[in-house]
Amino acid sequence: MGNELYHNNTLRQSTSKYQLNTPALILDLDQLEQNITTMADFMLKSGRKLRPHAKSHKCIKIAEKQIQAGAAGVCCATLDEAEIMCASGIRGIHITSPVTSALKIDRLVELARQSPDMMIVVDHPQNVAALALATKKADISLNVIIDIELGFGRTGVISADAAEALAQTISSHKTLNYCGIQAYGGHLQHITDYQTRLQKTRQAHDYINKIITRLSAIDMAPAIVTGGGTGTHMIDAKEGPFTEIQAGSYIFMDAEYRGIECSDHQSWTFNYSLFVQTTIISKNYPDMASTDAGTKAFALNGPLPRIVTAGYQSLSYEYTGDEHGRIRTVDNNPLPAIGETIECVIPHCDPTVALYDNYHCIRQNQLVDIWPVDARGRRS
Repeated sequence: MGNELYHNNTLRQSTSKYQLNTPALILDLDQLEQNITTMADFMLKSGRKLRPHAKSHKCIKIAEKQIQAGAAGVCCATLDEAEIMCASGIRGIHITSPVTSALKIDRLVELARQSPDMMIVVDHPQNVAALALATKKADISLNVIIDIELGFGRTGVISADAAEALAQTISSHKTLNYCGIQAYGGHLQHITDYQTRLQKTRQAHDYINKIITRLSAIDMAPAIVTGGGTGTHMIDAKEGPFTEIQAGSYIFMDAEYRGIECSDHQSWTFNYSLFVQTTIISKNYPDMASTDAGTKAFALNGPLPRIVTAGYQSLSYEYTGDEHGRIRTVDNNPLPAIGETIECVIPHCDPTVALYDNYHCIRQNQLVDIWPVDARGRRS
C-alpha cells in the first residue's frame, strides 16, 4: 500500500491514537505548539533571534510553525535537509556543517541561486578556495560563516589566529560574503549538573568573545554570532555573545534532556510532545512482556525509553532485538494485556525521528493528521 493510500485510510478509519500500526511515532500537536511558543517568547524577551535546528524534526510543517512563531529561519545539518527545506519555500536556511566534495559544492551553488539568503559554514582555506571558484564560475555570491571549534573535536577552526586568517581569506574573494561566526558546543548540552554546565558554557563564551575581539580589530566584527542549543539556551540567551540561538530539541524534549537540570531550582518549561507507541505481542512470564519496538524503533545513543502510559510508568523498558522490546515489572505491578498499546518517551529525539517516515499527529488522543518526515535519508 502506498503512503498516500495508507494515510487516507488511516485518517478515515482511525479516530483514536490507539488504532495505529505500531511501532508508530506519535506527535502531540498541542504540546508541540506550546513548546514552540514558549521558546519563541523567551527569545523575544531575551533580544536574541532563534534559528532552530531542523535536524531535530526534518519536517516542513514543523519548520513552518517555527517561522510563523518568529524564527529567523532554520538550521540544517546537511545539504540534503537544506534542499528539502528550500524546495518547500523555507528561507533563512543556515547549513551548520561544511560542504566540501565537488558534487555537493555544485548542489550548494544551485541552492544558493534558489535561496540567496542561505548561509554555509567554512573552517578551512581549501574549502573557501573551492567555494570561491565554484561561485565565480556560476556568477553568484555565497554567504559564509566561520565555524569555531569549542572543544567538541568535530568541526571548526581551532584558534583565534586561524579564525582571523580565514576571515581575511574569505574577504579576498568577491563572490563570498563574510557574515559572522558559528560556535556550537555540543558537548555542553547534556551536562547533568547545572552549575557545571553554567561554568563550562561561560568558559566557551569567554573564548568566543576573544575571537570576536580579534575579528573586530581587523574591521571584521561578526554581524552574526550563531550557536547554542536546548541544553544551554537559557545561559546563551541571557549572557552569551550570540545574536541567534540554534536550539532544536526543545520542540520534542526526550529522556536525555529531561535527565539534566534545566537551571538552579527551575524545571524545564518544555514538555514531552514526541513518543513511540508500541504493542504488547507476548506475555508468558509473570514479570515481563514483549513488545514490537526494538532497536529499529528507538535511537540507541541515549537512555532507555521511558513508559508514560497511565498505570504503567513504574515499568522498565529494554531492547531484546531489532524488532522486539521488553517491559519488566517489580512488586507485582500490573503488566499491559496482549494487544494493548503503550507509549514511551524517546531516548534521543533527532536520531529517533530519522527512523520513521511519518509523524502521527494527535490532539487530545485523537489522530488528526499524518505528516511526513520530509528530509529523512539521503538524496541521490
